[in-house]
Amino acid sequence: MKKKSTSQSAFFNLRVLLGLVLALGGVCIALLGFGAFSNASAQANATQEPKAQQFGETTVISAWHSDLSRPLREQPLVWPPAETEHEANLNPQIPHQHQDGPDPVIQSSLWQRMIGVPSIPTPVLQWAGIPFPGVTCNCAPPDTNGEVGKTQYLQMVNEGLQVFDKLTGTSVLGPVAISSIWNGFGGACQNGGNGDPVVIYDQLADRWIISQFATPSGASVPQDECIAVSQTGDATGAWYRYGFHLTSNFLDYPKLGVWPDGYYMAANVFNTAGTLFLGPQPFVFDRVKMLVGDPTATSQTRGIIGGSSEETFLPADLDGIIPPPVGDPNHFVAFPQGSPLVYKIWAYHVDFINPANSTFSLEASVGAASFTSLCPTTRNCVPQTGTTSGLDGIADRLMFRNAYRRFADGHESMLDNYTVSANSVAGIRWLEVRRTQPGNWSIFQQSTYQPDTTWRWMGGIASDNQGNLALGFSASSSSISPQIRYVGRLVTDPLNTLSGEQHLFDGTGSQSATSNRWGDYSDLTVDPVDDCTFYYTNEYYQTTSSFNWRTRIGYFRFAQCTAPQKGTAHFVVTACTGGAPISNASVSIDGRPYGATLSNGTYDAVLTPGSHSYSVLKTGVGTQTGNVTITNGQTTNINVCLGSNPSPTPTPTSTPAPTATATATATATATPTATATSTATVAPSPTPTATAIATATATPTATATPTPGIALTAQGYLVNGKRRADLSWSGASSSKVDIYRNGARTATTANDGFYTDRIPGHGPGSFTYQVCNAGSQTCSNQVTLTF
Repeated sequence: MKKKSTSQSAFFNLRVLLGLVLALGGVCIALLGFGAFSNASAQANATQEPKAQQFGETTVISAWHSDLSRPLREQPLVWPPAETEHEANLNPQIPHQHQDGPDPVIQSSLWQRMIGVPSIPTPVLQWAGIPFPGVTCNCAPPDTNGEVGKTQYLQMVNEGLQVFDKLTGTSVLGPVAISSIWNGFGGACQNGGNGDPVVIYDQLADRWIISQFATPSGASVPQDECIAVSQTGDATGAWYRYGFHLTSNFLDYPKLGVWPDGYYMAANVFNTAGTLFLGPQPFVFDRVKMLVGDPTATSQTRGIIGGSSEETFLPADLDGIIPPPVGDPNHFVAFPQGSPLVYKIWAYHVDFINPANSTFSLEASVGAASFTSLCPTTRNCVPQTGTTSGLDGIADRLMFRNAYRRFADGHESMLDNYTVSANSVAGIRWLEVRRTQPGNWSIFQQSTYQPDTTWRWMGGIASDNQGNLALGFSASSSSISPQIRYVGRLVTDPLNTLSGEQHLFDGTGSQSATSNRWGDYSDLTVDPVDDCTFYYTNEYYQTTSSFNWRTRIGYFRFAQCTAPQKGTAHFVVTACTGGAPISNASVSIDGRPYGATLSNGTYDAVLTPGSHSYSVLKTGVGTQTGNVTITNGQTTNINVCLGSNPSPTPTPTSTPAPTATATATATATATPTATATSTATVAPSPTPTATAIATATATPTATATPTPGIALTAQGYLVNGKRRADLSWSGASSSKVDIYRNGARTATTANDGFYTDRIPGHGPGSFTYQVCNAGSQTCSNQVTLTF
């Protein structure tokens, strides 16, 4: 749920909201040049609300702004902030509609003894995550969550993020403010970010997705969703950024899930006063376009579903290397409701070409065992030692994530959990629904984990590729401070049972005086490489105090788990004429969208062994289809060329192109942009710094012919009078590139497609840039910037 403010409610107190904006302005001291799809008009409209379009029952919402950030690793680090005041803010609660009943599925202590020796192991490694104050938040709770990728682990809290080496726990970047990613973007995403952060990993594409909600100018509550998709699998690199204005109401508790055709999201919608629940609302964002930074990417929604009497839901989030069936809709699982009690499962089918064909429909109502609600009328719920302050059990919704997995034998599974009252303490109800096609979803197992008198709540659940299951959670009682624990079961264990509870980390303090607000979610995810290792992150306290939380990250695995059989399809996509690498070509496999090529024209898809079909498309260039056979443990190269003359590099010319000159005078820094074409754009920088006059001149050289394959663009701007040049390129084939300024090599850097040159000195001047494969004469076109 939304982050809690640093002084009083940041959503309902204009003074504090303005103070937060100013604080973020102090953090974001470096200006951001425009990205590949940014322009002056888009930046000027960054705070304007676009008009949504209606197609039948579907509302289509365009992003109010999108662009490409500079690499996150180049953003400034501010740690710790100076602000120290803080006060928790009460999040709006879902109306209590449940009718209590006896719990017939509580796992008894007898079952515990029958299972015998615990099968779940102790942590392989655990380490400290982001601590209070969360870089810039000074708030509670942290809303801890995180995800694991090929080599990195990315953790997010209110209001910071940090990237770690996933094996050693060593920090790779951060902690930095979430606002660092939105530096230079403008509008609500840069100036009104309010938390409820979520990070997910798209393992089909090897990309990261982060989001948080934001309050637009003039509003008092979050109404926008800010979503960033990493340009590569490196979370410290550049990000495609999108801002969507989704509602005029209060958008709360947004949670995302990866699916082949879209990034799906559920939100709980309230009136702007936060006093009336209006109902749950599903959204979907165009994944295929967002993977390539396409500014025409849209969001769709079918509006609020069912009204205030409808229970909230979560979208399915894909785990594992086997995607759902072709054309399968995303599956939203709802908190139990009705009489008899059921879990509603909703199917969201999206059509981005013909939005009127999109549907959100009830596909199954699965029987749920009765239970007693935990603390339905109070937040002072879960006891702790050393204080009379209890903790919020947040037992009115499913806990993030709704983990979906398709197995090699063809069956599909979704895992969810929530907190209930069991034998007068908090226990965790967990469930697995399954489907084998043809057929519909049905309950496979459900149970309440409550083995003793300790209170357990705020869980996260997932399974590995063999169906072994793990459940992480917080644990507390009147005799212990909150602890981070987990439990599990082997796929061969008796149904409805968990065993082998382990301690990831034991807090040595309790939380006091934060209006009982504990975290709104934790996060359990699975390593996409071995598909066996579970990563869990949650919060704790080191000393009994208020507003001094800590977070922890750790991983563990079942010894019985082995990695699935898989191989890699290595796509190398080039132009049929000239052989230049083609970036941002969309790759589909077996009829499903998978990923997109990087700046060097490559894309790796991890697939099951056997025969697969593929299609590679670059709009305006061409399409190629084919078949490939994947062998377990091996990489298969797939060379694809597109178009008859599709080179994405500028066409060289032997005569100078017309010079395009523009001048901007403003209270903001002017940002010149120059490329080797006949046009150039000048736009005011998004962050006011000083009055400046800047001129951009496009000047292709006639004396040097660009080598086909490396395409360079550059953007210049001033930071407090100091000259900066953002260089972006594609097509370089070496691991590193040489950067040349005015014919002299100034740097050798990684071939990640982006570099910022900090030009010495001040005042006017012209600088000509070229990027070359390191140690070679294979170079890009030349680009001249004139300040």
